[in-house]
Amino acid sequence: MTHASHPEILKRLKRAEGHLKSVVAMVEDGRPCLDIAQQLRAVEAAIGRAKQELIHDHIEHCLSPGDSAELKSTLEDLKQLAKYL
Repeated sequence: MTHASHPEILKRLKRAEGHLKSVVAMVEDGRPCLDIAQQLRAVEAAIGRAKQELIHDHIEHCLSPGDSAELKSTLEDLKQLAKYL
């Protein structure tokens, strides 16, 4: 099932893929470890943001049985917890 957020998630993942390819090239070229570590951190962050967006989208569109204020509050709490995954 494709959701409205999937194109944005795909963009994030493709951007992370490009960064990862750059990191591989950096390692192959013998670049300094500090530079490589910095770029790897950027790859991790990009993937983490994509994962968080995917989880939030799933919570909102696949797990939500109704539209009550209490449910919305519970879902918001769940989304806040998801950032720690």
